[in-house]
Amino acid sequence: MRYGLKLSQRAPIDEYRAVWRVADDAGFDHVWNMDHFATIGGDVTGDIFDAWALLAAMAETTSRVRIGCMVTGNTYRHPGVLAKLAVTVDHLSGGRLEFGLGAAWAEYEHTMFGLEFGTAGERLNRLEEACEIIRSLWTRERTTFAGKHYRIDDAVAEPKPVQSPYPPIWIGGTGRKRTLRIAAQHADAWNASADVDPETFAELSGVLDAHCADVGRDPAQIRRTIQLVLRDRPDDVLAQVDAYVRAGADDVILITQAGTAEAQATAAAELLPRLRSIG
Repeated sequence: MRYGLKLSQRAPIDEYRAVWRVADDAGFDHVWNMDHFATIGGDVTGDIFDAWALLAAMAETTSRVRIGCMVTGNTYRHPGVLAKLAVTVDHLSGGRLEFGLGAAWAEYEHTMFGLEFGTAGERLNRLEEACEIIRSLWTRERTTFAGKHYRIDDAVAEPKPVQSPYPPIWIGGTGRKRTLRIAAQHADAWNASADVDPETFAELSGVLDAHCADVGRDPAQIRRTIQLVLRDRPDDVLAQVDAYVRAGADDVILITQAGTAEAQATAAAELLPRLRSIG
């Protein structure tokens, strides 16, 4: 089992730094942010910072814990640009990047910046193409790709990542037909959000296994991961985590809330030895 902390939005920079330091000092396995241009959860006018600028700061603030974005919205950046950002953070962190990627879903963010949104199917097609492009840029001397949504012409991408062959790829999402198939093809970890209950998590994991069989992939190569909002009572946290571990989770990311994030992270750190005894 591996455990992480996450602080997503509405927080000042100092609160982000505090959570990162707790994660690094307390022995958590990874620490995360999220990728949006406006806050989510109803009110879109709250404070939110750029995910990849935060990851660069996270790389410099920490020294041990692995770092990542859960998850990067593929439609926000060209895959060639995103591949370069990720390599930069991988080098800044000394090879500690976990690379989270998803199809994106927030239409209003696309509308306000004039970004193409399209249908869910089109966004998933773009995600699949992006995975192929990014992996190629990370591993080959030159990349040429002619897809429906992206075109790369004899592209040079140096340096390569610190990690070999590249940072672990996390695919986030729960779509049974396409998202989980893309995860079977490209992911080192699959992530589900906090609104997925343990029974559904286990069922979705089984769907991922079936896709792995279809594409000739060993399902044991893909970690199963879940995000959970931290609860106030330690026993409730332990019981919730235990339920997901029994459902097949390999990693649990505990989400802290702005305003109380440092205190929540510290409480989770105190609970970490008991969490590690689960499973």
